[in-house]
Amino acid sequence: MLKKNYTSTGQKCRVTFKYPNPEQADSAVLAGDFNDWSLSATPMKQLKDGSFSVTVSLPAHCSYQFRYVLDGNIWLNEPEADGYVTNEFGEDNSVIRV
Repeated sequence: MLKKNYTSTGQKCRVTFKYPNPEQADSAVLAGDFNDWSLSATPMKQLKDGSFSVTVSLPAHCSYQFRYVLDGNIWLNEPEADGYVTNEFGEDNSVIRV
């Protein structure tokens, strides 16, 4: 799930990324081109229902590629992404446009 909230100036967008976690993973991070695909820069918090969530502030009027990484090695896409692009590994990355 993706939730977008723009600042009053429209220059930034606070995006909440939420992954439902049907795999019952123990940890999740948000990796994308906005954090150099880091596996540690944007950890997601596990909620009481077992899902994972994190909110990041991104410059508006741009597109960003991202994926969820469960337990350090399971790369998954967002089903509600604004689009998808093929990466250099022959898999798709999720795209969000803000």
